[in-house]
Amino acid sequence: MPKRPPSAEAVRLRLAGLCVRSEQCEYDLRAKISRAGLSLEEADDIIGMLRENKFIDDARFAGAFARDKARFAGWGPARIRQALMLKRIPSAIIAEAVDALEDTDLSESLMRAARAKARSLDLADKNDLMKLCRHLMSRGFSYDDFKKALRLLHEE
Repeated sequence: MPKRPPSAEAVRLRLAGLCVRSEQCEYDLRAKISRAGLSLEEADDIIGMLRENKFIDDARFAGAFARDKARFAGWGPARIRQALMLKRIPSAIIAEAVDALEDTDLSESLMRAARAKARSLDLADKNDLMKLCRHLMSRGFSYDDFKKALRLLHEE
């Protein structure tokens, strides 16, 4: 017997509960609504209600996402921007969220990633320096950040 899709009201309540527990973006919620099998019109109604009642706010989501990824995942600004772009957040909101990151959080993330990778490398070897550079760039840091981290690693 095929499973019956949930009602629009049930999905709305489930998503409202999800939004209360954690910040969500419109793109992710639309994907959840689509997987539930609701129509585009029902999705628009649900998203409109959630937005109207302040359950979702993409600017609030982007700020929380950027802070969490910088502090806990050790991501740099470029990787955070890319992830927010994939979630269809407007570029003005992305710029605001990344600019709001504190330099101390980004510096700590940079040095945490650099130290962790440097433990397995010989920083006197040019190939290992390139490995460290590629690693930091894959984490979303710039070449200037790499040079800063390298200078600080040599001081330690």
